[in-house]
Amino acid sequence: MKTQIKKDYDYIELWQELMKEQNGTIPRRLRDDQAEEDFWSSMVKKKASHKPDPYSMVVQQELIPLLNSNDHVLEIGPGWGNYTFAIADKVQKLTCIDSSKSIVQFLASQAAAKGVNNMELVCGKWESEKESERYDVVFGFNCFYRMHDIGNALLKMNKSANRLAITGMTTGPEKPHYMKLHQMGYNINLRRRDYIHILQILHQLGIMANCQIVKLQSKKTYSSHEQLIKDNTTKILDPHYNEQEVKRIINQYVTEQEGVYEYTYPFHAALMYWSPIINE
Repeated sequence: MKTQIKKDYDYIELWQELMKEQNGTIPRRLRDDQAEEDFWSSMVKKKASHKPDPYSMVVQQELIPLLNSNDHVLEIGPGWGNYTFAIADKVQKLTCIDSSKSIVQFLASQAAAKGVNNMELVCGKWESEKESERYDVVFGFNCFYRMHDIGNALLKMNKSANRLAITGMTTGPEKPHYMKLHQMGYNINLRRRDYIHILQILHQLGIMANCQIVKLQSKKTYSSHEQLIKDNTTKILDPHYNEQEVKRIINQYVTEQEGVYEYTYPFHAALMYWSPIINE
């Protein structure tokens, strides 16, 4: 299938440009395989056992009905398995590919503990593999953040899927206090790439994908006000800012009871899926 580039705008180039920080540099995790491995190694050490993030349970309700019991599914970049074991429980076979050895080892240990025997785990980069076998369904959620050659990564999904290709990303809005501060003139490190860029790239490639927006909610709890403020000022890029004003804005979205601070806010997930298109 040939990449069809729009003459007026190239969304693949835009994706590549938005991989950079606002200062023009590419974050270390996006360019350094060892830094990415170190990140996931530290994350899985905090996971005594497999437990999906709460939001993923809601997304699963939209994802699982798209799968058939006799499917062989490929999951790209499963992470610690937000969707992995729910998929394995539904389909005939699940193959997972992840660039992190720590992730592959963690999922293998969890599969053994759960008695799951229909999974195959592969350590590798989806975008780097020249050839791939075909699967009934190819699925990847929040797995594209390091993929510079995003066009070919999506085309490979299209080529490798017999029945359905599914991509997904969590999306905005940003935490409401950040949006309020941004409107007030603060320099905020807002999300640079989002699901809409994936849709635009797919459209550019001649793929018209369905898009399902799933409403989600996040609840963060803090045992101290100091920790609350520390965790919710990390996206402020101004070296010097009015701390009292920032605290006042944050507190507008927080409830406190018996010394425990709770910040609840809405966000979303986008599931984009399409039947494979053959266009040699």
